[in-house]
Amino acid sequence: MFTYKLPEEVGISSEDVLGYINHLEEKRLSTHDVIIARGNDIIYEKYWAPFDKNTTHRLYSSSKSIVSLAVGFLIQEGRLSLDDTVGKFFGYDEKTNCIAAQTVRDLLMMSNAKQLRNWFSFRLDDRVKFYFENPREEVRDPGAIFEYASEGAFVLSAIVEELTGKPFLDYLREKLFDKIGVSDSIKCLRCPGGHSWGDSAVLCTPMDFLKIARFSLNYGAWEGEQILSRDYLLAATKKQIENNSLDVVGYNTFGYGYQFWRTYDDSFFFSGMGSQFAVCNPRTDLILIYNGDNQGNEFANEAIIKGFFDNIVRKADKRADKTPDESTVRALREEKRLICATGKKTAALQDKINGKTFVLRDNPMKIREFSLNFNDEKCSFKYINEQGAKELYFKMCENFFSMFPQEGYSAEVGSVRAGGHYYKCACSGAWQDEKTLFLKVQIIDDYFGRLSITFGFVDEKHVTLQMRKTAEDFLNEYQGWASGTRK
Repeated sequence: MFTYKLPEEVGISSEDVLGYINHLEEKRLSTHDVIIARGNDIIYEKYWAPFDKNTTHRLYSSSKSIVSLAVGFLIQEGRLSLDDTVGKFFGYDEKTNCIAAQTVRDLLMMSNAKQLRNWFSFRLDDRVKFYFENPREEVRDPGAIFEYASEGAFVLSAIVEELTGKPFLDYLREKLFDKIGVSDSIKCLRCPGGHSWGDSAVLCTPMDFLKIARFSLNYGAWEGEQILSRDYLLAATKKQIENNSLDVVGYNTFGYGYQFWRTYDDSFFFSGMGSQFAVCNPRTDLILIYNGDNQGNEFANEAIIKGFFDNIVRKADKRADKTPDESTVRALREEKRLICATGKKTAALQDKINGKTFVLRDNPMKIREFSLNFNDEKCSFKYINEQGAKELYFKMCENFFSMFPQEGYSAEVGSVRAGGHYYKCACSGAWQDEKTLFLKVQIIDDYFGRLSITFGFVDEKHVTLQMRKTAEDFLNEYQGWASGTRK
């Protein structure tokens, strides 16, 4: 299906592609992979180690757009309509339950009858029941105003499963994936109650993501066959509802379709937390695939998407030379590695605190004591919290890959704690100045998260510790401040 070409062969300048990649690097983004394609030609494909082309990457809310495709197929088959009320699929009466009276269209447009609740904190048994039995008294007219809410996409994927009797990705395997060559590695985590976590937890390779985006930009066609209704995808990727309630201009303020976002230059995109993007520009036939974990970085998404338009889309067919500069080609081929902490590898204070135990006063993390242990092979942050003795490994100004020591976070079922389960992580350290040590922790598993740990030493005997996390439903034990003294 896809072929590899130099950017100049399809009207793009290699210099512009390099400029975009340098732009991402200058913003210090946590990038995992980038693919840029025009039509069926890939002009750039790169993976930031340890990620590679076979990594099944969590798409987070880009999963919602895939759910929309499944809904489109059911509509095409006549088994579902945009005007169907959603409660009937689960036995809820639309006459007595305003949430049940919402239509498929309402959920596709994220225009809900009630403000929804954060389901993670409830540790529930059935997410469908939790959705429909919402006790909030406030009611509003669905279909009127956009409010971002993941639960609608979850319910839509559950409807697909109720109607087909199979996981929604299995349904898409039959209707779509085998036809466009999506690999067998694509999967979806589950929710309490058994349904797929369709609003947030599809995992697939970046190339699978590109194929799904290509199919969407083809408006349902593949190699001459119209597999899904062109009219449905035209509607799904066009503005169906206003979403600019602040009257600002940004990458995601151009309206919302049926689980697809609108963006610059009459384009649409798949959008997931942490910067999981498939950006599709119809005019130039360009697609950007970007995966990373930039949770907590409020500037990242604008930099990624607007940077793509400024550096590549808007320069297409204007600057392409017939033969690219050799140094530019070499630069585009350079290997990439996951971002790590930056600063100094050593500080004068390091030898004085190496291996010393610091006892902390009461703190939100419930860490009683810790020590920092430095050596050339690997360093460690040893600490004791409510779970017991822990050890987090890192390198100075370089990532060390291991398992994050907190035990029992969710695995295949979201929000359900899994005993004995650990997440893979990358951890690096750097001295930001002579008295400040910083640890950058990146969870790189089926779940992504970021943890920043700062040690501020008044002197070799007194320390203040700050922990800040950005993660959906874990690392909650690692937030707050603590101070203490050397034992």
